Amino acid sequence: MARRPATPTELDEIERRIDAWAARLEGSAASVERAEPPLRRWYIRLAGEEKPVFSVWLTLRQRSLHFETYFVPAPEENAARLYEYCLRRNLKLRGARFAIGAEDAVFLLGEVAAGDVDDDELDRILGTLYEATERHFRPAMRIGYAGRFRG
Repeated sequence: MARRPATPTELDEIERRIDAWAARLEGSAASVERAEPPLRRWYIRLAGEEKPVFSVWLTLRQRSLHFETYFVPAPEENAARLYEYCLRRNLKLRGARFAIGAEDAVFLLGEVAAGDVDDDELDRILGTLYEATERHFRPAMRIGYAGRFRG
C-alpha cells in the first residue's frame, strides 16, 4: 500500500513535533543537532555502555521518517558469520533492521510513515536502536574482529 505524500503544511507540523521532542532530549542525550533547512534531518548522539557513543540520524521525507545508526564497520574476518548473526537478529527487532551499507559496514535502520511520527514513536525508535546496539554490538565485534579479542 503506497503512503500518501505529506503536504508541505503537514511536513512543517511533523518537523515542529520532532524539534520539540529533540529539545526535550537535551541533557539525556550526549548531543542533539539539526541540519540546516531545507534539510529535515536530526543527529542525536547517545552514550552507551557496550558501544561508548553512537549517533542516530533521523531524516523526514515526504512519505516517511527514515532513521539509522552506524552499527559496526565492515568485518575484518568472519564476514558471512557476522552478516548471518545480524540477519537472525532481525527476526526479533521491532521496527528496525540490520542492513549492509556503504563499504560493507552494518547499519541499523528503519522508517515509519510520516503521519505516524509522535513522541511515543520517536521514543520507540530511539529505544529500539539503543537496545539493539547495547545487546548486539559486543557479540558482533567478537565475530567480525575476532583476532583483536584473542589472547
